[in-house]
Amino acid sequence: MSGCCGPGPGNTDPTRYSAVFTPSFSRSITRRYERKGLRPVEQRIVDFLAGTGIGGASVLEIGGGVGEIQLELLKRGAARTENLELSDAYESNAERLVERAGLAGRVSRRLGVDIAETPDAVGPADVVILHRVVCCYPDYEKLLGAAARHARRALVFSYPPRNVLHRAGFTAVNAFMRATGKTYRGYTHDPAAMVDVVRRHGLDPVYAHRGLAWHITGAVRAR
Repeated sequence: MSGCCGPGPGNTDPTRYSAVFTPSFSRSITRRYERKGLRPVEQRIVDFLAGTGIGGASVLEIGGGVGEIQLELLKRGAARTENLELSDAYESNAERLVERAGLAGRVSRRLGVDIAETPDAVGPADVVILHRVVCCYPDYEKLLGAAARHARRALVFSYPPRNVLHRAGFTAVNAFMRATGKTYRGYTHDPAAMVDVVRRHGLDPVYAHRGLAWHITGAVRAR
């Protein structure tokens, strides 16, 4: 379960996420991106979206961490990005990355907004991203439904495989969280059910990647 999850929505109490996704966690992600660039799964997300036509697009990422996917999409021609977070651990590193990339003014970051609970607090975007986020949220239907309604053109999300190994790993980590008094929990939702939510909201799944650690589904708005 390493790397799962970014501090996605699911509880507007930020302590649920800030107790797990700490400044040191943020620094490690930032250093890795600065040294090596995107990880393969993140690169696949960027490549899929670029293939749908990202030029001039607005991007909304839910639980985007330090925002490395957003930066790469801006470099590929996206017009602007908005990031929703519940943990403030990423903000200083995210700001530094934006400044170093010369993209200040094109990135908006908002804390404490749970799009599933308060969807009207967020405007629509051409592209919506949920990377390592659905596995942090107990009600995947509510979260993906809200995300899909905000996606004018495309939606992409990643999630861990729902196999015996990953389910056992999540069970062990959740038990540790309970034993240490933390309220954070991780989830392995049914992939077919998640894809069905996307379809019901008018998006056609056209891309699928099945990696060992992460699966990706990319969908576009039916024309």
